[in-house]
Amino acid sequence: MNPQGKNRTWTERDIPDQSGRVVLVTGANSGTGFEAAKALARHGARVILACRQPDKAEAAEQRIRAEFPGAAVERLALDLGSLASIRAAVREVADRCARLDLLINNAGVMIPPCARTADGFELQFGTNHLGPFALTGLLLPLLLATPGSRIVTMSSGAHKGGRIRFEDLQFELGYRAWAAYCQSKLANLMFTFELQRRLERARSATLAAAAHPGWARTGLQRHVAGHPVLSAGMAALGPCLSQDQAQGALPLLRAAADPGVCGAEYYGPAGCFELKGAPVLVAPSARARDEEAQVRLWECSEQLTGVVHPI
Repeated sequence: MNPQGKNRTWTERDIPDQSGRVVLVTGANSGTGFEAAKALARHGARVILACRQPDKAEAAEQRIRAEFPGAAVERLALDLGSLASIRAAVREVADRCARLDLLINNAGVMIPPCARTADGFELQFGTNHLGPFALTGLLLPLLLATPGSRIVTMSSGAHKGGRIRFEDLQFELGYRAWAAYCQSKLANLMFTFELQRRLERARSATLAAAAHPGWARTGLQRHVAGHPVLSAGMAALGPCLSQDQAQGALPLLRAAADPGVCGAEYYGPAGCFELKGAPVLVAPSARARDEEAQVRLWECSEQLTGVVHPI
């Protein structure tokens, strides 16, 4: 597909038949993850809802089945803030599935109060980047063995304000919620680009792509109330500049299901400032394209998680 074709209007109706495909979506109980899981199940995929809270995962499964009674959906306990939970989830996936066609790294947290994961990582860097890094690496043997498999990671337009603080990845010298969020979302893109480069060197047909939802109205913003200026701005501008979570899921779905997607591509909304609109190919920041920093981040992530990708 040429670049012009990648900027045409694309909707959920463009998702090809997903019958026979096995899909794992993290954070599938709400927001863009739920919308992506529902759309892929509607189109015939077997969808694994990988969620931290069992009751919310069960509710999401019931909602999808109520709308699409024949949907093949199942639950998987997964806490991206715990390496032990990630390893247990991967073992369960290996027991259940002979293939994995699509991994969607969607789950994340945004500007929470200062906190640490079970393994002592800053919550946003740990949950948004290190968790997906470890999960992808541990699932990679199954993905590599599945023809035409794909790994899609959710970033954010906020990555443009981020930098990787190699001197203080965990914000131990002073926590700033927005800076930590931007760092984690920049890390998502850098991980995707380095992953694709390694896949190409290994001559693998598996591809890695990324997306961002624009300004989508989801539960991700639940911590905004703790930031008065940001909260006031979002309340004033949200009605005209934001979009609902179904529309926000479309860049993720396009990166996941459009047959014309190539490795290392990045999709987001077509509208002003990429806040809302149809999903199209968008440009990452210069920092996201820094290959030297990508390699350094990869090496740091392997050291921190103990997970070495088999490529």
